Amino acid sequence: MSVRPAIAFARIAAPKKGTAVVLVAEGGGLAASAAAVDPEGQLARAFSVADFTGKLAASLDLVAPHGAACERVLALGVGKPDALDERSWSRIGGAAFAAAKKAQEVSILVDVEGVSPSPEDVAALALGVLLNSYVFDKYKTVKKDNGKATGPAKVTVLCANPAAAKRAFATAQAVADGVLLARDLVNEPANVLGTLEFAAKARELEALGVKVEILTEKEMRKLKMGALLGVAQGSIRPPRLVVMRWDGGKPKDKPVAFVGKGVVFDTGGVSIKPAGGMEDMKGDMGGAAAVTGLMHALAARKAKANVIGVIGLVENMPDGNAQRPGDIVTSMSGQTIEVINTDAEGRLVLGDALWYVNERFSPRFMVNLATLTGAIIVALGNEHAGLFSNDDELADRLLAAGRDTGEKLWRLPLGPEYDKMIDSKNADMKNTGGRYAGSITAAQFLQRFVKDTPWAHLDIAGTAMGSPSSEINQSWGSGFGVRLLDRLVRDHYEG
Repeated sequence: MSVRPAIAFARIAAPKKGTAVVLVAEGGGLAASAAAVDPEGQLARAFSVADFTGKLAASLDLVAPHGAACERVLALGVGKPDALDERSWSRIGGAAFAAAKKAQEVSILVDVEGVSPSPEDVAALALGVLLNSYVFDKYKTVKKDNGKATGPAKVTVLCANPAAAKRAFATAQAVADGVLLARDLVNEPANVLGTLEFAAKARELEALGVKVEILTEKEMRKLKMGALLGVAQGSIRPPRLVVMRWDGGKPKDKPVAFVGKGVVFDTGGVSIKPAGGMEDMKGDMGGAAAVTGLMHALAARKAKANVIGVIGLVENMPDGNAQRPGDIVTSMSGQTIEVINTDAEGRLVLGDALWYVNERFSPRFMVNLATLTGAIIVALGNEHAGLFSNDDELADRLLAAGRDTGEKLWRLPLGPEYDKMIDSKNADMKNTGGRYAGSITAAQFLQRFVKDTPWAHLDIAGTAMGSPSSEINQSWGSGFGVRLLDRLVRDHYEG
């Protein structure tokens, strides 16, 4: 079963039981605290025999040296000490949890030769522990491990200032909770998580002080959201627009806004997708999952900012009432759209949602997240999400937040030449510009619904689901975007 470990903080001392994790700088350097588990200096010899050099996240599992009170010692490489940053500390924490999975109780000695880890560094390490511990196995009735825990039940982080580390970790834990919520939402099968069930999960944020409003199909029809409703009309599941508000800033402060695509399952509609891999389209609501997880994180850590989170929830299905290629719909903005391909549906949902947010809340900026195009995976693979923006300052801040958190972005162009590719002879625009520059033309489409408001579009198709496993994520659904956007708000829009 999946176990979320209890994390405690204490001063560096010799662990009296379980597994002790000692951190080793590249080149085999051991901090003075290693004497707590290696009173006779035997570890250095073991490193030499095993050719263990301390590269980042490399590990060496050993029986505890003579004279130690614990049962096992796990040596974990931290790489070059002068290269340690927030991302490194999180990777170290995740790697420690992964390497010690067979242990029930683990103590991590956060001490590195030549480095004085800050409370924030220690908190980042503990965050990595939590993120690595996530396993989505709720539907497995027969488990390979015969029901045994898949990791340590308790992790004690031994450091120089445990009180300060614990305070820093309170913020990190709130963010971790948001990431894990987003992962759960993406991983759930579509027969369990439909539009109504997703809206109900968002409603649960009220327990944290988030104000949640759920617009029904009738209310969206009054708002003339013809683009969003056109996508939904082929499904028996009714659409919903969920508005989440966190009022943590001053009443006079304009809010910042995040908008997520929430297609709970995407068959492609009448322009149906190939059967191979269609099961992954349960994750086509990764943008909405990230926005929901972000609102959880901000509320849980009591962010001092006014934040709007809006998610458009639909299902794209091909029944007798589904929209057809060639249909023309009228968006909330009044702009008309010729539907060339019903599988280019996410931009229709986002167009109405962005216009609604801009008109109702007049935010300082809007950032939308969407698993929008396969073309972004062709361009960037699974390592970066695509970034498009009409505002250089907002784009630069997002890029910096991505570097800090490891949720990396790569900026791609916008321009009038690309805009012409979505002009339609029958309507104001068409919903796809063809094969070339597919991610860019999708972003150009969205830009028509934001006016002059600073805006950024994150195409997370390659990073929200099916991204490569790492020290901080072993899950198909990654929760991408929660840590990135929490950092954006924390660094620039609080207080």
